[in-house]
Amino acid sequence: MATDYRSREESITLSSEPVGESHELLSLNMGPHHPATHGVLRLLVTLEGEIVRDLKPIIGYVHTGIEKTCEDKSYWKVIPCVERMDYVSYYFNAMAFCGAVETLMGVEVPPRAQYLRVIHMELNRLASHMIWLGTSALDLGAVSMFWYCFRERETILDLFEMSSGQRMHTRYFQVGGVIEDIPTGFAAKLRKFLDAMPARADQFAALLEKNEIVLQRLRDVCPLDEKTLLGLGVTGPLLRAAGNPWDLRKAAPYSSYDHFDFKIPVGTVGDNYDRYRVRHAEIYESVKIIDQALEGLPEGDHITTDRKVALPPRHELATSMEALIHHFKLVTEGFRVPPGEVYYPIESPRGELGCFVRSDGSAKPARVHMRDPSFSNLMATAPMVKDAYIADLIATLAMLDPILGGIDR
Repeated sequence: MATDYRSREESITLSSEPVGESHELLSLNMGPHHPATHGVLRLLVTLEGEIVRDLKPIIGYVHTGIEKTCEDKSYWKVIPCVERMDYVSYYFNAMAFCGAVETLMGVEVPPRAQYLRVIHMELNRLASHMIWLGTSALDLGAVSMFWYCFRERETILDLFEMSSGQRMHTRYFQVGGVIEDIPTGFAAKLRKFLDAMPARADQFAALLEKNEIVLQRLRDVCPLDEKTLLGLGVTGPLLRAAGNPWDLRKAAPYSSYDHFDFKIPVGTVGDNYDRYRVRHAEIYESVKIIDQALEGLPEGDHITTDRKVALPPRHELATSMEALIHHFKLVTEGFRVPPGEVYYPIESPRGELGCFVRSDGSAKPARVHMRDPSFSNLMATAPMVKDAYIADLIATLAMLDPILGGIDR
């Protein structure tokens, strides 16, 4: 066995000799494991010494049947269910579902609600990247990074609690807009966070990118080319790390993303270092988007005024019989959606997250299916780590996905 470490522009190659009598393959179970301690992923790894010769990801250990549960609930009661499919990026699941239902119903979301959605989604993107960076660095032995990243995540969750009353699974996004406007003091606290976050990201880079151990664990390790990634349906930071700038916020703008000026970070080699750099660069871009959305936040309603879709304001219930009737119908039965089907894709922190909704004209969806980017991204694990060291498998799995959210539903 010989390892040929070449220049930054080239990939790692491992010379492979035919497996003969003197070579023995070992099948090893990794997992089921998960950073949140409950096992969702098992890797069946075939090793030749310390070299990974084959890998099969096995999922389904905490399958919860959320999609099937959605078929038994009225549309507006589906939102808490789809949020729990990914407890790291819950705003994105809610956005994909609400966007699909709004498309079927032809509901126009007010501009202020669209901007508020963008603010919360980009904050959620930052929170997801903080979990990814903190846990990935922890896997590489950089323990202090975990605490620094979670410090920033706690500030973001405090903002979520301020705007919605909940730190996680906020149910803030509703069909037609958001549940309520941002409270007094939210903008000032958000501005303070935005002012500090770029400097924090600079500190993260200074800690990691000058660390020789981190560089040796990431640079030229487990590269995968753009063509293979596209063939596997991989999107998001993993695809952009290979040089493809595909990002739905630019390619097919939704929720007023075309109003904001931001760039799409891309890599050149497609190795673990590029995967790290792309996500790290996205931190700065998300801050820019939030800053622009906060600065240009339009006046007006935070949710549609169609009382057949959105709950009427509480103060109307005591003076308007029509408002009381709408409230009663929405709470007990929900709104009806015209027959049809739609697929609504958005750019989540891990790639294309799409929601397919089919309606039969009733108050409950006939079918809800989420296109989870983590499921597709997981397919790239085997070609990424084939003929690499088992130690590189750990680093690659960390760079592959923050916590593989959404692969079990």
